[in-house]
Amino acid sequence: MENCKYCNEPVGGNYCANCGQPVKLKKIDRGYIIHEIADVFNVNNKMFFTIKSLFANPGKSVKHYIAEDRSPFVRPISFIFINSLIFTLIHYFFPVNINDLMSMMQVEEMDVVELDVAQSFSKWIFENTGYITLFTGLFTAFWVRIFFRKAGYNLYEIFTLLCFVCGLLLLLEAFLVFLQAVTPWRLLQIMYVVDPLFITWAVGQFFDSRKAMSYVKALLSYLFGFLILTVLIIIVMAVLVMHNSQ
Repeated sequence: MENCKYCNEPVGGNYCANCGQPVKLKKIDRGYIIHEIADVFNVNNKMFFTIKSLFANPGKSVKHYIAEDRSPFVRPISFIFINSLIFTLIHYFFPVNINDLMSMMQVEEMDVVELDVAQSFSKWIFENTGYITLFTGLFTAFWVRIFFRKAGYNLYEIFTLLCFVCGLLLLLEAFLVFLQAVTPWRLLQIMYVVDPLFITWAVGQFFDSRKAMSYVKALLSYLFGFLILTVLIIIVMAVLVMHNSQ
């Protein structure tokens, strides 16, 4: 009988009864590398279970994750990171025309400097959608905490809810980017409607799906959170316009 290399306890089988470490490490080969990659990106039942649950019942699923069972779900930060990476890769291989992204702006009223700044900034925002979505979720979480302060959830639990919801929206946006790149349809514009509706539904369902006021407060939380982000973007654009005009 040999001793464990980690805790020096006698080992009689394939694993140490004291610390659980294997007696002999598995050989690093192709199967090992594939398993490690799958483990890092959670490419298993957890990812599919999380996506399916969030599509069906986002608020109830996250409440279940927070209060009852976390084992079937991908962790919230990992979920939004993975989907942000997926979005970035799809945008890299299937780029969208910058003019399509500015279709809702009144570009005909802009001068040359303003148009150049708007194009550059719109491109930056789109290429960093993961960060924008994360900040939108952060600002929305702040207002959700204010509007639902009597519900008993702290800011970190609410941010967990928004991480799951925004992560799912990133995945949907990635899918629409792919479709817009390979079809003549301008599909990304529907996210201007889908984002607030889905976040409102998820947050309202999380707190009390039976009360209409839950959805009203959820919508207000999103609008106020998005307003903060919009103001920050306008300030940055104004500074860039002033700098380029000099």
